[in-house]
Amino acid sequence: MFIPTISFLVFSPVLSMSSTSEQHCQQAASTAPLNEKNWRYATDPHGSEVKTKQTLIKDERIWISFKRVPRVNAKNNSWVELIYDLQNQTLEENSTIMLQYKSSKDLVVKLSQKDYGGFGDKSYAHYQYTLPVQHRWGTHCINLADFSRPSWTPVNSVDKGIIKEHVSAIYLVPDLQDAFGGEAVIEVKHIALIP
Repeated sequence: MFIPTISFLVFSPVLSMSSTSEQHCQQAASTAPLNEKNWRYATDPHGSEVKTKQTLIKDERIWISFKRVPRVNAKNNSWVELIYDLQNQTLEENSTIMLQYKSSKDLVVKLSQKDYGGFGDKSYAHYQYTLPVQHRWGTHCINLADFSRPSWTPVNSVDKGIIKEHVSAIYLVPDLQDAFGGEAVIEVKHIALIP
């Protein structure tokens, strides 16, 4: 009796790139050491906490633990973020971000763009992309075309698109619910910007 088999191909947006782009991504993962002067972290003034090793970068990698408190009220939200300040304060010549990381929660990668920040409309509804929980080291390349603004973006925040010249930093944020807060550990081994 013949039983036909059916194969399924699953395409992930993280990996939806040409083999040449994927090769550049993998090469970047092995040649992009972290520079401490480009990294920092921030938390809200409402009681969220952060812990690191003796320094933010130790043994050529970042290890950081966040404890985020629940949202305070309708006007005051809590937040925690690991921040990578772009060396040239722009993404102008780049189309892909490579990240080698571990994270105990889904990881939201945000493009800090001045049009939506404190010098813009103050919505902070930056373009973002969510990477999955990663308990072992994993390398992901994200095309800028796959980023989108969050569902909670206020209607009064005009979408200007990603203006690469206006992006000065990349925020790595554990995906914790506003209402409950929570804890997360993020580790980063490499990050690279790829044309």
